[in-house]
Amino acid sequence: MIHKVKVGAVSYLNTKPLIYGFEQGMMQDEIDLVMDYPAKVAAMLINNEIDVGLVPVAIIPLLKEHYVVSDYCIGCNGEVASVCLFSEVPINQIETILLDYQSKTSVALLKILLKEHWKILPKLIAAEQGYEANIKGSTAGLVIGDRAFKQRLISPYIYDLGLAWKEMTGLPFVFAAWVSNKKVREDFIAAFNEANSFGVSNLNLVVAKNECLYFDLYTTIINLLVFN
Repeated sequence: MIHKVKVGAVSYLNTKPLIYGFEQGMMQDEIDLVMDYPAKVAAMLINNEIDVGLVPVAIIPLLKEHYVVSDYCIGCNGEVASVCLFSEVPINQIETILLDYQSKTSVALLKILLKEHWKILPKLIAAEQGYEANIKGSTAGLVIGDRAFKQRLISPYIYDLGLAWKEMTGLPFVFAAWVSNKKVREDFIAAFNEANSFGVSNLNLVVAKNECLYFDLYTTIINLLVFN
């Protein structure tokens, strides 16, 4: 019996192109795929509950050993749309920021931008589920993933972290990468890359499969979040 590699992927809209090949049956005899939000996938990889995960890059130092196993990632070269600081007031009037509990990388990036780019020192609070309702007055909130698309329709001030990083450094930013906590076979990596590439190369099919769930929101990320 062939030992299947346990793979954890992020259950966000921006992951759909990367897992489309798996959903179409590619590597079905080689992997077991589980889906969850970034921090959960990261915890599973750290605790050796999975072998490969699409994980926030900020957790890589917490792994005893790590290997990047794909040429593809979740990243941006400018505006990312799904990782933003939302507020009812301008950035210099923000007093408190609620931090999204679903991703360590986005929180780490925000802290850098607050200090080096916007040069403000608001109070930072680790938030819990449902915190978006408390984004009001001088209390802002870092919101990531699919929930950020909903928040864009509510908050008058939106500060895109991908765009802010690009403005500050002139560089692209990687939010999450496919990382293993142990060595995997070279032929596995080649097949894994091929499966990732299949979805990225067939975005029209990915959109068609998901438009009943996300309507036109998908089009806002097609050019933003997957690159190799």
